[in-house]
Amino acid sequence: MTFDSFGIRPGGLRYIRYYGLILITGAFLAAYLASVEAKRRGEDPDYVWDGLIWALVGGIIGARLWHIFTPPPSMVALGTDTRFYLTHPLDAIALWKGGLGIPGGVAGGVLGLWIYTRRKRLHFPTWLDIGAPGLALAQAVGRWGNYVNQELYGRPTDLPWAITIEPPYRLPGFEAFETFHPLFLYESIWNLGVCLILLWLARRLAGRLKPGDVFLCYLILYSVGCFLLEFIRLDSSQVAGSNANQTLMAFVAGAGAAALFYRHRREIRQPQPRTAHSTE
Repeated sequence: MTFDSFGIRPGGLRYIRYYGLILITGAFLAAYLASVEAKRRGEDPDYVWDGLIWALVGGIIGARLWHIFTPPPSMVALGTDTRFYLTHPLDAIALWKGGLGIPGGVAGGVLGLWIYTRRKRLHFPTWLDIGAPGLALAQAVGRWGNYVNQELYGRPTDLPWAITIEPPYRLPGFEAFETFHPLFLYESIWNLGVCLILLWLARRLAGRLKPGDVFLCYLILYSVGCFLLEFIRLDSSQVAGSNANQTLMAFVAGAGAAALFYRHRREIRQPQPRTAHSTE
């Protein structure tokens, strides 16, 4: 999903300040949760805080690249497309003008973590599992930055929990509508649920899970949620006439499920032992 423009707009500096504080809060909550998970698994929690900067830098770079190559239609209509960014390098790095994409952020963060674990000779899949619940928590918290910016809202609705979007922040074609689905809230709740499920799985199935399984579960659960929410989202990024985020989420969820099945195929196919109460 895209953090659509947290740049200079009415009250821009205020929006940047609050948005940045929310994102930083999410990152530190994620690191704290990961440090708790590391300690529970018998790992050194200091590695979490040392590796946080690697994951953050990689995540920011990846998120920006995703936005550059998949800008939303509203920005493309204004001429801010991929070609514009490639020919205006200063604008490409001007984060304050808006544009961070979560798919790229996750990929970049994972790459940063991989580099860090390689340098420290740590087991990469294990640390992916340690960080996965915190990642979902950070996304749950970070989505409230979209509320501050009056962005990431869904189709118009008059439901009791609809949010009011002020005229300057309404997308072209929806100027006449006042209330919209709080898409940021839906995703925040979903991500919080993903965090709790991952924590439960890591404890309940500790003896059966392989290193990397918790992260695969994160990919599946997060992607399914995003895929479904894209049906009510406005201004979705398009690539070759297809919804870029939704297409990617479908692929990631499918690939994650296939990888999880492949890793545990023998256990799944193995017949269950018969109990004393089994009948012939």
